[in-house]
Amino acid sequence: MPSPRSRWTGRLVRQAHAAYVVAKKDAIIYYLKPPVISFGVVFPLFFYLAFAAGRNLPTDAMVPGIVAMALFFTASAVGPLVTPWERQARTWERLVTSPASIWAIIAGDVMAGMAFGAVISLVPVALGVCLLGAGVADCASLVLGVSLGALAFSALGVLVAAPVTETPSQVMMISNLIRLPLIFVSGVFVPLTAIAPWGRWLAPISPLSYSADLIRVGFGGVGYFPFSVDVVALLGFAGGFLALTRVIHRSTRDKVR
Repeated sequence: MPSPRSRWTGRLVRQAHAAYVVAKKDAIIYYLKPPVISFGVVFPLFFYLAFAAGRNLPTDAMVPGIVAMALFFTASAVGPLVTPWERQARTWERLVTSPASIWAIIAGDVMAGMAFGAVISLVPVALGVCLLGAGVADCASLVLGVSLGALAFSALGVLVAAPVTETPSQVMMISNLIRLPLIFVSGVFVPLTAIAPWGRWLAPISPLSYSADLIRVGFGGVGYFPFSVDVVALLGFAGGFLALTRVIHRSTRDKVR
């Protein structure tokens, strides 16, 4: 008879595999959807370039900002759309009543967004290094800024889609109402030391502030927050978003059952 520990390990392995299957499904079905490409890749690129045009920003300020913007929008682009599309196609009920736990479903959606954001953010990193002459001064800060930022932003996107709705446009409207204000208080366009005092007061409530800070340090810039604060804050935001998402999905799943 299996011991309690072995049964627990078996359940953990099965749920981890379920999370992988959900993430793979998201990647295959949703990554190349037009809304994901437009809101996750094209929009942030042109948004940043429109802001930077004519300002003669130095490379060490432009490249980290573009990387942070690309990461923020791409990592949070998949999550807000997957669940509404699933509900619209009537596959969400089948998913939440499957043996996969709520945590496995959430983890799969977050893994998909995290991977998408991290991979796409490598493009501006490569372009900045190869074409603009930017140099990576602190590889650990850059890797942590991208990976932990992708985790927090993906969790934010999944949280936005948690309330029950079958209309992706409604979720994207809410998502942009949350995301757009955050970029203006996160030091992406202007360093936090140069923005108005009210902006510095609001900066700590944005996960983008900490990810952009680590990315800036990675490219040789000066960080606004201590390194440990950036890391702990991103992990805290990710954990808080995931916990709240589980609470909302749990109530939805109980209604379905």
